[in-house]
Amino acid sequence: MTDKEYSDAIRQFHKETNRHILVIETDLLEPDTRKAFAVSDRLRKAGNELVAVMRKNLHQLMRTKRYRKLRFLYGNAKDKDLKKSYAKQLAEMQATYNVTWDFCRKSMIPIAKKYNVNAVFGLTKAEDVWHGVEKCLYGNGKALHFAKYGDYPALRAKQTKRGIPVHAKNGELRLKLDKTTFGVKLKSNDRFQQDELDSVLKYMQNPDNEDMFALNEWLNTGKIVDIYRPCYATLVPKKIRGRYRVFLHLCIEGEAMPKFDRYGNLRHKYGAGTIGADIGTQTVAYTSETKVGLKNLAERGQSIAKSERQERILYRAMDRFRRATNPQNYNDDGTIKKGKKVWHYSKRYKKLKYRHAELCRKNAENRRFANNEDANYLRSLGDVFITEPKNASKLAKKAKKTTVNEKTGKFNKKKRFGKSIKNRCPGYFQAKVQQLFESTGGLYIEVPNNYRASQYDHTADDYIKKKLSQRMFKLTDGTEVQRDWYSSFLLYCYSFENSDINKSKCIAEFPKQIVREKALIEEIKAKKIKVLNSGIKIAA
Repeated sequence: MTDKEYSDAIRQFHKETNRHILVIETDLLEPDTRKAFAVSDRLRKAGNELVAVMRKNLHQLMRTKRYRKLRFLYGNAKDKDLKKSYAKQLAEMQATYNVTWDFCRKSMIPIAKKYNVNAVFGLTKAEDVWHGVEKCLYGNGKALHFAKYGDYPALRAKQTKRGIPVHAKNGELRLKLDKTTFGVKLKSNDRFQQDELDSVLKYMQNPDNEDMFALNEWLNTGKIVDIYRPCYATLVPKKIRGRYRVFLHLCIEGEAMPKFDRYGNLRHKYGAGTIGADIGTQTVAYTSETKVGLKNLAERGQSIAKSERQERILYRAMDRFRRATNPQNYNDDGTIKKGKKVWHYSKRYKKLKYRHAELCRKNAENRRFANNEDANYLRSLGDVFITEPKNASKLAKKAKKTTVNEKTGKFNKKKRFGKSIKNRCPGYFQAKVQQLFESTGGLYIEVPNNYRASQYDHTADDYIKKKLSQRMFKLTDGTEVQRDWYSSFLLYCYSFENSDINKSKCIAEFPKQIVREKALIEEIKAKKIKVLNSGIKIAA
């Protein structure tokens, strides 16, 4: 094999392999940590300047009638050749108005020099800005947004030899930012971090030998060997409890190492079987071959409601202070005046803002941990996950139509499920479940929109429309069921042949699963667990 053939083959092998991220805190000293934050803030300013340039060009492009007409014609075209013609014209217009990746990349070069930002960091920031432009061009994006003061973007260098060089020295992982060399701080008794780091250091001792061995295995047997090659490093600045801390996000080639508990047993076990799950705005109901469940999302213990209430109380207090110190910015009816305004903030307001931000950070971490734990538990029940399509982002939007309440004659609020989705994160939970099942050899299935699990009644073999407020209802044979759980049961009875409800499976499995559902409801009542919007009444 010639050198060119080897380089092409190893490049192709790297494309086929998986990636994962290892998160470890760095051991940067306080002065060096502040330097990293300063670099991040300069990168934020450079990114905002590039956003201003691309935002102006994008606005000029979008306001032209010809471009809007071409987008409409492209979306409605059925013929492939016609679609290609419209796509070519759209690309030409984008190039004319300088809405291209090449223009975005080149525009960042002088901006990065102006703010004394490393060219590699500037390039990755330009990529982030361009992703936002692409979302506006081809996705559901509305506009490009600026990063506000206090936001610290990550310092990402998509190379191991530039920006943040990674090397091994005396059996330790060492990194470099500008002229500062630093390492990492491992958590005490964290076996996962140690195993990952040992694997990376093992590769870095003999990278050529490791690459050659993995390449030969792939060419001869088609098997991909995890070599744990460090791809690139990212430094993520965070302010936690008033302290400035910098975390290393190391992108590593290969599957993540398995996690073990303190007794040496695997922390996460993967089950086999089918799971049907109905993911709502605040709860998840599931049915598997061995267990059924109904629980609130993003809940670890009973403290989440108290934390959410404290968040609201602090925000209301901030609003009172803000109105008291800035009366000139408000109308008589309490609404904010239009136009440019100058805001003054008191010391008490700043203290409340810090407390509110810290509480929001803690609550967000708790939600993430809780949803990850629930996803891992579901993976332990089975390897085939069946649910309805994602719709959290749609439910979070306000209603478009203005309606009037028949009883009071007042306008109904247009708010829908925004607060519930913010507090429970159903979209993140569903995305996490999909990623977990697909990465561990399982199967994730979203049923078609005409499945209508919430409306079907298997005892009548018919679809019966129900109000959203009707959480408990009786089937035609008189059996009372909880609506969310019954939807999960119908998803569990999914037919792989025609992507519809398997009626024979419903009849065969229902007697066994309804007993589990009744026992679950009795347990919820006995333990006085408040399941949101479930219709299960708890005795006082």
